[in-house]
Amino acid sequence: MNSIELMVEEHKYIKRMLKVVRKACFLVMKGQEIDYEDFSKMIDFIRNFADKHHHGKEEKFLFKEMQSHLGAIGNNLVTHGMLVEHDLGRLYISDLEDALNRVKNGEEESKLDVISNAVSYTHLLNRHIDKEDSVVYVYGSKNLSADIIEDINQKSEVFEQEAKDQGIQDRYKQILEELEGKYK
Repeated sequence: MNSIELMVEEHKYIKRMLKVVRKACFLVMKGQEIDYEDFSKMIDFIRNFADKHHHGKEEKFLFKEMQSHLGAIGNNLVTHGMLVEHDLGRLYISDLEDALNRVKNGEEESKLDVISNAVSYTHLLNRHIDKEDSVVYVYGSKNLSADIIEDINQKSEVFEQEAKDQGIQDRYKQILEELEGKYK
């Protein structure tokens, strides 16, 4: 298994969900009532597929090795770039969830916060993914030794198999397809 190719492939699923989130926000902006169940599914996908599953592999395996073996450039690229953006994305999703709860409890004005946090997340992640695909992954694959890349690949393969045994990949692809059908 080539873990970097797999992560690039996962980015495609994440970007598809970002389009769903944006379309759901557009409907809210146009006056449609918030579908809390759908937003809950979007948040579930983001937290458990994009963050826990995908970012989990990046943070535990690839980024860790880049920080350890690629000197100041690798460390700064990961620590002050990618990890900061992962944390900012988590903040947007936490704030989105808080805003949804406020709207649910009658604070109509918090629809602004629903839209702003969700759309900010989509903008952040689209740019973040583009940087990873075109800069970070390329830099890591060119500069880490073959042995380290192989170790990352092996760890990722175990991680993927454990997730597959739990049905993670299939569950979140199914959620994505369901929501794409609704938010075309």
